[in-house]
Amino acid sequence: MNRLTTEERAQILGLMVEGMAIRAISRQTGASKNTVVKLLRDAGEACSEYQDRAMRELPCKRLQLDEIWSFVGAKEKNVPYERKGLGIGDVWTWTAIDEETKLVPSWFVGNRDLDHARAFVMDLKGRLGNRVQITSDGHKPYVQAIESAFGDDVDYAQLVKIYGTPVSVTEAHRRYSPTPCIGAKRHAMIGNPDMSKASTSHAERMNLNIRMGLRRFTRLTNAFSKKMENHCHALAIYFMHYNFCRIHQTTRVTPAMAAKVSDKLWDLIDVAKMVDDWERGSMQSTEREFGGRIDYAPQHVLHHDQRGKTQK
Repeated sequence: MNRLTTEERAQILGLMVEGMAIRAISRQTGASKNTVVKLLRDAGEACSEYQDRAMRELPCKRLQLDEIWSFVGAKEKNVPYERKGLGIGDVWTWTAIDEETKLVPSWFVGNRDLDHARAFVMDLKGRLGNRVQITSDGHKPYVQAIESAFGDDVDYAQLVKIYGTPVSVTEAHRRYSPTPCIGAKRHAMIGNPDMSKASTSHAERMNLNIRMGLRRFTRLTNAFSKKMENHCHALAIYFMHYNFCRIHQTTRVTPAMAAKVSDKLWDLIDVAKMVDDWERGSMQSTEREFGGRIDYAPQHVLHHDQRGKTQK
């Protein structure tokens, strides 16, 4: 059986994280679509497992949390009744980013509700090695989720933006244009957060990076994910590249190096070799826990691998 070389696999992975769709990668590299999809699955599993093992006892100080919308198969309003609850429809990616190192220690794919907020925050807590300050937007489930996971051992603030709606702007124009932000209010929710550091700017920039780097998140195209599993695999590969391979302009090193998770600069060849090791079974797997508890998730939140990915 023909097998792609490590260099060819690295090339395909590089195209995946630079905003290229599966069929475009196939045309560009000459690899079949099925080969590209198989690499997506294998690399996604390997990257998820590796980061799950590496992201422990992290020295993060100030974290920013946010969610980004996308959909699988069809937008929620277009999903037939008989297919609801089968991993089709709107899906949200919850992310946490460290303000200082720019590391993304945890992400979670699921719905935008309290159960999934709890699962995401419990996962995040299990990766931290010290007390942190957390800032989020005004999304209500964050308050209960953070209180459940951290108790009083956290400094938590919310940054609530105030948006205006000019009467002169038509609905058609507003549909894909941002509503003007006319102000913001900061609220101390738990502990004693430094309100001068309460910000979600880095998390919002991370959302933009995801939309630019993953074709599946590009609006008004047919490149959206068709399967929830592949959607999650693509995110695992993207965050592996972002955390370990991409030098941040501010820190001059990768986020993983800044956070002391890695002592070297990875390239895509290293990622491809890591995937090879995973396929041979030489990369030891680890059991995923939610902040030290493996029995947390409610019955309808079904976790199907080592990272925070869910079936709807």
